[in-house]
Amino acid sequence: MPDFLLDEDFEKFRKIIYDESGIHFSSSNRSILESRLRERLKIARLDTVDSYYQLIRSNSDELKTLLDSVTTNLTRFFRNAAHMQTFEYFVIPELIKARSRERRVKIWSAGCSTGEEPYTIAMLCKELLPPDFTIEITGSDISLKSLLIGQEGFYAESRVSGIPESYLSKYFEKKDGGYRIVDSIKSLVRFDYHNLKNDSGLSNLDVVFCRNVLIYFDEAAQKASVNRFWSAMAPRSYLFIGHSESLFGMKTQFEFIKTEWACIYGKSVENGTTRR
Repeated sequence: MPDFLLDEDFEKFRKIIYDESGIHFSSSNRSILESRLRERLKIARLDTVDSYYQLIRSNSDELKTLLDSVTTNLTRFFRNAAHMQTFEYFVIPELIKARSRERRVKIWSAGCSTGEEPYTIAMLCKELLPPDFTIEITGSDISLKSLLIGQEGFYAESRVSGIPESYLSKYFEKKDGGYRIVDSIKSLVRFDYHNLKNDSGLSNLDVVFCRNVLIYFDEAAQKASVNRFWSAMAPRSYLFIGHSESLFGMKTQFEFIKTEWACIYGKSVENGTTRR
């Protein structure tokens, strides 16, 4: 029986996936791509990988569906306690001081999956920012299916296990065998389809969360994404990346910040100079 995915086919698929999303498939995770392609061929009722390749080249919706299927949407509320503590005890107090005049905070959750991260951020902001601050949070992802779940704001009981009881009772409504985000939190988050390979159109961001996304990119795509974050961020702003990710060795203008709880990155450029 011939191989399902020949070497030349693998090269074609990983190139189009990389060109469209920045996601890099190495030989070690080839089996993941093969598995997803088998699923898509079955659903599309096609017999060969070449016919499916021709389909995604001519059908942008099917290409988006493939990109959706090859991304890992692992997330949960209050994921990585050290990051949440850094946001709560270090970043928010700094923003309150830095944005005392604007009274506005803008945050981007890039690669937000099904919405747990931006809703966690929204709850913390609602709790900790002064009541007259305007809160604007954008959650973006390459997975349309995940974004629809986030927009709905309804989660099964098993998905809310990490939420402190005080937050669960205050910001969720129990109904239909699960929990729904209350409107006061839901209204703070806007969900948007976005491919990190492209410019987001966002600007003057105070905080960017992009955790456990850069690990899927090669060095060139990582650097391009980080540079776009820098351009979209305001002076005295903060970048969170995954605990297994690092900007070490990358030529970037971000400053490394070591807090009591976790390490993050900061942009402190004002009027073209870096404050020390």
